[in-house]
Amino acid sequence: MIARVITDLALDRIFDYGIPEELEQEIRSGSRVTVPFGHGTREGFVLELAATSPFDKLKQILRLSGDAHIPEKLVDLGKWMAEYYCCSREQAIRSLLPGAVRSGKVKPKLRKYCTIGDEKAVQDFLEANAGKKSFAGRIEILQTLLDAGETAMDDLVHFFNFSASSLATLIKHGLVAVEEREVRRNHAHGRRSVLPGAPLTPTPEQKNALDTVDGMLAGSVERKPILLRGVTNSGKTEVYLQTIAKVLARGKSAIVLVPEISLTPQTVSRFRARFGEGLSILHSGLSDGERFDEWFRILRGEAKIVVGARSALFAPCRDLGLIVVDEEHESSYKQSEAPRYSARDVAVVRGKMEEALVMLGSATPSGESIYNARTGKYHLIELKSQAKNQEPPLVRIIDQRAYGPPEPGRSTFFSPPLIAAVKERLERHEQVILFLNRRGYARVMLCDQCGFEARCPDCSVSYTYSKLRQTLECHFCGGTIAAPEICPQCGDPKIRFSGVGTEKVEAAAHAVFGPARIARMDSDTMRSAEDYEDTLGKFKRGDIDILIGTQMIAKGLHFPDVTLVGIINADASLAMPDFRAEERTFQLLTQVAGRAGRGSVRGEVLIQTSKPENETILCAAEQDFEGFVEYDMEAREVMKYPPFSHLILVHFRGEDDTEVRVFASGFTDDLQRVAGEGVRIQGPFPAPIDRIKGKYRFMTMIFGEKLGVVRRYLRHMVLHGGRPDGVEVYVDVDAQALL
Repeated sequence: MIARVITDLALDRIFDYGIPEELEQEIRSGSRVTVPFGHGTREGFVLELAATSPFDKLKQILRLSGDAHIPEKLVDLGKWMAEYYCCSREQAIRSLLPGAVRSGKVKPKLRKYCTIGDEKAVQDFLEANAGKKSFAGRIEILQTLLDAGETAMDDLVHFFNFSASSLATLIKHGLVAVEEREVRRNHAHGRRSVLPGAPLTPTPEQKNALDTVDGMLAGSVERKPILLRGVTNSGKTEVYLQTIAKVLARGKSAIVLVPEISLTPQTVSRFRARFGEGLSILHSGLSDGERFDEWFRILRGEAKIVVGARSALFAPCRDLGLIVVDEEHESSYKQSEAPRYSARDVAVVRGKMEEALVMLGSATPSGESIYNARTGKYHLIELKSQAKNQEPPLVRIIDQRAYGPPEPGRSTFFSPPLIAAVKERLERHEQVILFLNRRGYARVMLCDQCGFEARCPDCSVSYTYSKLRQTLECHFCGGTIAAPEICPQCGDPKIRFSGVGTEKVEAAAHAVFGPARIARMDSDTMRSAEDYEDTLGKFKRGDIDILIGTQMIAKGLHFPDVTLVGIINADASLAMPDFRAEERTFQLLTQVAGRAGRGSVRGEVLIQTSKPENETILCAAEQDFEGFVEYDMEAREVMKYPPFSHLILVHFRGEDDTEVRVFASGFTDDLQRVAGEGVRIQGPFPAPIDRIKGKYRFMTMIFGEKLGVVRRYLRHMVLHGGRPDGVEVYVDVDAQALL
């Protein structure tokens, strides 16, 4: 038998090795092995087994490397990802494992437990040495074990303060028996206790969804991915929970993907309350040891439900029966480094490979998912009513142009209606959310005297000013410099900071709303999951009156006392150079509007805009998803943008502008020659942000319904084709952003 192995070098090459006789029963697809390679050894994974090899003399696998093995169906998924997303096999297989498991450096945590050994000998020892001071320590250890039963050795030494030497003597003479066992690390660290929860009585719409699930699980309804489109607060999470229970009852396991687990603590708490210790939560706060333990716990079938962000899709679940992708439209499901996969799309592929049900949920599904539902690829289920028969929030559009220049000393971005509405809520002791999807204090530093603009020297973008830290920061490369007090170019002290971010909104809110208790949530203030949970905890307890934030406050939050949401600048994302800009704007406005009125008082949403006639703004204000879809799809169909074609971006970058441009042009010319009928290629042209981290950036766009030939050509050229030393090329299949 031959093992076909990839190593830990990204060569995109498979090597054949013989399997020693003593390992024939243990080696399988997905096994991690150590192999001879060159003049040394390498770690690798077995991709597949074969009966023969075209090579005559094969080196032998040296050994299995630990207990980590990738389930065979996941290996097949990794192979598919390598081909579809134009990356090396090694990159694809590597993405299936968390670093803590892949490195081999983390080992199981072992703990020694002590019990009484020879009971008769112990009784004889106690009777023979009763009252002897020199034996007091050993007698106390034995008496403790008789009373308490099995006890961890380190607890005997540290908690009970027994002598290690006395314990060692008892073990030596067989009076105390020791067993070493693998234990989980402190997985409950920082976890707040959650009371058990019971299933809720489903609404008629929820029951319809669950009946469809029953039919698919029983085989009476054609099984295909479900698109669960539910308005905010319609009870999508309850459908997920009861669907998981149905799958568990059939002896299967489930994976639930959320956009970013630290941003959905309330959702995670509901899963914990319903399923308890049968749940594995994978998040960035886990140590390597905890992540290692959770992965093996899932592999052994000890955890039947996995909840996590994008990479949780590759959890090694046994008998996978369900994959849920919550907020399926979120861009965070797209990996930004190779393999540049979409977790939503790969979830559908894994579901098909493992015959598992796939459920995609959103209040504002992506254009691709809506298209798949309309063409019959997905089964659409809609929850059109809020779960508790609450009235949807009253939404008003505020035309900022109608109020002219602000009065001296007044805010330029709080309109009079918004100010009045906030003050009214404060008087009624209700809570307010103010939303602006831009952090920092000001977007740009300008000098009116000489026209100087503070720009990042390594990126073609302006610095963002932080007043709190007195710094200028680049949000693309992370560069930071001290904010100058005078113009660096002409020395004029009257430099000004233009534009607005959440930090400036917070400062203005303190000035306008006086003694109100105000907090800000953005990536500048929320440095950890603990910061996020602490602020949300205060908001939930009513210790915060006004919460100001970016998109991290737009999703997954349920606060019944929030009766007003103010959207500071609804136009901001419409100006992005991307055909998805309007879709993302609509989704974001709809999501944040859904935070208002989730209690007994009807909510109100004020959308401030300078474009009140814009179709996207109007549809968001009316919560008219169908109307927006018709408007957006019509424009995309005319231009043959996704979902009416696939989109592949080829990115070129390097420090020499001319060298990158020339190579990109030649590469694109070659691509034109292999592209078949129905394939449209545009470019190369400078990327919307044409320089990041000192590297010039060009891109070529490829559109088409069938791009298999193009993908295979691109994969070969990117992985094995030649290029100048200073030029990088990478491919983004089904790209979600043009920036």
